[in-house]
Amino acid sequence: MKQHTFIAKATLPALLIAIGLAGCADRGASDAYGNFESTEVVVSSETPGRILELNVEEGEQLKAGAVTALVDTTQLHFSLMQLEAERKALAARMPTIVAESAVYRQKLKNLDHDVERYTRLVADGAAPAKQLEDIQNEVKVVRRQIRSVNSKNPEITQQLASMDARIGQLRDQISRSTVKSPIDGTVLAKYAEPGELVPYGKPLYRIADLDTMYLRAYVGAGQLSSLRIGQKVEVLFDGRKPAEKSLEGTLTWISSKAEFTPKIIQTREDRINMVYAVKILVDNSDGLLKIGMPGEIRLKGR
Repeated sequence: MKQHTFIAKATLPALLIAIGLAGCADRGASDAYGNFESTEVVVSSETPGRILELNVEEGEQLKAGAVTALVDTTQLHFSLMQLEAERKALAARMPTIVAESAVYRQKLKNLDHDVERYTRLVADGAAPAKQLEDIQNEVKVVRRQIRSVNSKNPEITQQLASMDARIGQLRDQISRSTVKSPIDGTVLAKYAEPGELVPYGKPLYRIADLDTMYLRAYVGAGQLSSLRIGQKVEVLFDGRKPAEKSLEGTLTWISSKAEFTPKIIQTREDRINMVYAVKILVDNSDGLLKIGMPGEIRLKGR
């Protein structure tokens, strides 16, 4: 009996240690796993032509609005000069048309006086009716000429409006030939070199803001009830040891659609086949995180 009591006392601490280790292991387990990614922007050429300058290198940090490339716009400038000359010549016709219309209106006014005068003369028998008829026919001709001249004004106005639109389009194309960085960020890849002839939409380089990173992780359906947008979570990543370092992150997105567990992700429960993707925003101003680096999340207060 005493021997049994001694065995029980001897094994009790070992059992407590084992239980404690199991509890610690459970508390140390992460709730989701994934990889870090960033919001990347592919900057492309908005005008076709030869690249005159491309001032970017992989790893270079750029400020938003910095001029990074210049595409040749010689042909666009020639087209713009030609169109502006044509517009100037067309606009010069407007005063001529106005003056021509004024001449015909004055002629019509004089003919109207003649019609009144010859009407009285014919009534008094002092002039032949044929002469009055000729004047009346001439009035009809002048009225048609006035309508014809006046119809040129709207036509020219429409042509000028069309030219103005085309001129604006060419100027916009010329301005777009100067490529600027859309964001503050780091150049991840360079796809072209100076001297290359590029078509419209040709990618020139890829840039990303690495000061903020996202951990795309995957959780099971049972964990969704404990997640909410804006929630603060602990983000773990590797140092010298796995999951050695941690940062605070903010949950910014939860997928509304389930998907099969990605092969590279191990979830907390091996039996889960369908998972939901989530994104956690992390401050990376220190540059500790890299694109593709594995990470883990641990829900606070768990």
